[in-house]
Amino acid sequence: MATADPGKAIGRSPEQLTLAERIAFTGKYIALEIYTPQNLALRRIEAIGDSAADCIRMLRARGLDPRHFEFNRLPAPY
Repeated sequence: MATADPGKAIGRSPEQLTLAERIAFTGKYIALEIYTPQNLALRRIEAIGDSAADCIRMLRARGLDPRHFEFNRLPAPY
């Protein structure tokens, strides 16, 4: 099974992940800032974990408000 450092995914869009990273992170939850016309949020991974609760903890540890994020599971790359 492929392994990858989840910390290296922070700040990158899901589309920028390598194939090996996508395979390693399949089924993981990611937090993406919710886009609004006011914030023009880019689709960047701000947290990654085994559950949405893990992502919330990671966001709070970084001083970010989890209410401004959506949580999605990364699907398999193919």
